[in-house]
Amino acid sequence: MELFSIGIGPSSSHTVGPMRAGKRFVDGAAADGLRPARLRVRLHGSLAATGLGHGTPGAAIAGLHGWDPVTCDPEAVPELWARLERLGELDINGMRLPREDVVFEPRARHFGHPNALTFEALSADGDPVRSETYLSIGGGFVQPAGEPEIPEGVAPDPSFETADELLAVAHGRTIADVARAEEAALGRDEGAVDQGLDAIWKAMDASIEQGIWSEGVLPGGLGAQRRAKALWKAVQEITPAGGAVEQRMLVYAMAVNEQNAGGGRIVTAPTNGAAGVIPAVIRYAVDEGLDQAGIRQFLLTATAIGSLIKAHASISGAEAGCQGEVGSACAMAAAGLTAVWGGTPAQVENAAEIAMEHHLGLTCDPVGGLVQIPCIERNAVAASTAVTSARIALMGDGVHLVSLDVVIETMRQTGEDMSSRYKETAEGGLAVNVPYC
Repeated sequence: MELFSIGIGPSSSHTVGPMRAGKRFVDGAAADGLRPARLRVRLHGSLAATGLGHGTPGAAIAGLHGWDPVTCDPEAVPELWARLERLGELDINGMRLPREDVVFEPRARHFGHPNALTFEALSADGDPVRSETYLSIGGGFVQPAGEPEIPEGVAPDPSFETADELLAVAHGRTIADVARAEEAALGRDEGAVDQGLDAIWKAMDASIEQGIWSEGVLPGGLGAQRRAKALWKAVQEITPAGGAVEQRMLVYAMAVNEQNAGGGRIVTAPTNGAAGVIPAVIRYAVDEGLDQAGIRQFLLTATAIGSLIKAHASISGAEAGCQGEVGSACAMAAAGLTAVWGGTPAQVENAAEIAMEHHLGLTCDPVGGLVQIPCIERNAVAASTAVTSARIALMGDGVHLVSLDVVIETMRQTGEDMSSRYKETAEGGLAVNVPYC
């Protein structure tokens, strides 16, 4: 279930990850008995290039304060950076953080990764006493640079490592059953798993509701207006009422991503930039009668598919472009919907493959480095694609020529070949062709 984590916007890799890294750094220093006089933060690569638009400096500082993305006040996080800019220095639990010690290095790459940040603890004389570099690998996951990734939420001896193996293991049961067994292998009983799934859906549903009833201009200087409230009102006027079901789904997706763009509380699914797809498709299914057991089945199925994508390609826009973010979310949503609509494991795999296949090559080119244009509408389009993918898969018997494993590998290769200008750096595509002042 770690692919779904409750946090804040606007970016899992640029906001949630840096906050977790900062907290890990100060917790580690405290555990070792270190009381440095001064702190320094270096943002590298994409975290520096689009960090201001994604709230990275404030998030990193929040982590140094010991804040957690699950429990922190979303509105307080950007204020930390504003306060540092205004005052020139912050006191963080007795440690000084001067403004000049938050350093932006957009051209630097550490260990070949586009999202990296370094925390340094300094003595009163300015001598370094501790330095750690972390990679923000997408979805809010972080790992110390130079160390092998330790998968979070993955059983020590997983029952499947590819989609083909997943189908073999799922023989005679559902993909959700397999995912639940993986959770059990981590020591989580059924009650704990259900409680976690229910909390995830509750937070997703709340982000939809909050987004629908919020209005105003999104932060960041782009001047983008929240539209979900007005669109929701327009959808309510559609007659007959049944004709508005899918239109409501589009509004759900936009509502969540407007919440994300505003730095509000959302669920990373599997990233913040793609946070609207899965909640929108689930709410669409709920509107059509899906119950709580079905919601759990949806989320577990989506988790199994997302784990394959993360393991063999990437869910990070800075690594793979938006095919890794919205494409992954679309595949996960298509799989979950197919499952709760009664699809076989083969049809579920087919739906995920269709959804991912038609996002191959999708770039990440946010205007102004903000998770607003084209991100908000893109989530609505992907939610619609997920439904279409599920319908196509259910019209067949699950037999198809291109496997999900092949599409995931293709996505990985495409991400490697893609120019860095189209991977969350705001140096290409819409980001340079749409005037932004």
